[in-house]
Amino acid sequence: QVQLVESGGGLVQAGGSRRLSCAASGRTFSSYVMGWFRQAPGKEREFVAAIRGGDGDITYYDDSVKGRFTISRDNAKNAVDLQMNSLKPEDTAVYYCVADGRIYFLPLRLKRATEYAYWGQGTQVTVSS
Repeated sequence: QVQLVESGGGLVQAGGSRRLSCAASGRTFSSYVMGWFRQAPGKEREFVAAIRGGDGDITYYDDSVKGRFTISRDNAKNAVDLQMNSLKPEDTAVYYCVADGRIYFLPLRLKRATEYAYWGQGTQVTVSS
């Protein structure tokens, strides 16, 4: 059974940092695109970042987090992390780990939530001002 389990959420002050981790199990995800979405209260789920399968040499970020967030993967651990720096109150949301083995690594596809077959249960990140 495929599972994605996020960890690392919590409360952080504006300007601070937080590192989210996602542990995948049930199959080998080394060739999968993996990424993160988030959903704030009353808002639609939105794309945050994605990393290509393999050595993870190619990444893509939403403009709202570019330069502040860094996505990385460790295929040996079947895991993907999201390092979040310079956090803002508007980053407050539930963060979801995602994965898919067939998605094309194109911005239009990466930003579409329906493209991802696997989702974690989410972890709350709250940024206080």
